[in-house]
Amino acid sequence: MLPYSIIQSLRVYKEMYKGKQYVFEGQFAGEPYSTTSVQTVMRQALVKSGLSKKATVHTLRHSFATHLLENGTDIRYIQQFLGHSSIKTTTIYTHLTKSAVDKIKSPLDILVDETNRKKLE
Repeated sequence: MLPYSIIQSLRVYKEMYKGKQYVFEGQFAGEPYSTTSVQTVMRQALVKSGLSKKATVHTLRHSFATHLLENGTDIRYIQQFLGHSSIKTTTIYTHLTKSAVDKIKSPLDILVDETNRKKLE
């Protein structure tokens, strides 16, 4: 899933660097960027960021799934985005954070809140 907010920047980048097939081409024109190069860029980014937590490119996949879930995306859509055939695989990727769990409200509490709000109007 490519964010709409960066599409124009990627087009400009591809035009500047004259990518034939890929936005980020590998060592040779028309070849994909290598897995090793992507991993190296990730390691360098972690060092530059000053983060002490270990992370990999795969960590970004987990984070993507978790953020989608926390923003209310149905897990079945997340399953499709990640290309999983089983929902069980998708649930491994989606880690719940305390802040997300704290935002969950009981349907009864929502009903009581709405009733009280209507009483005040």
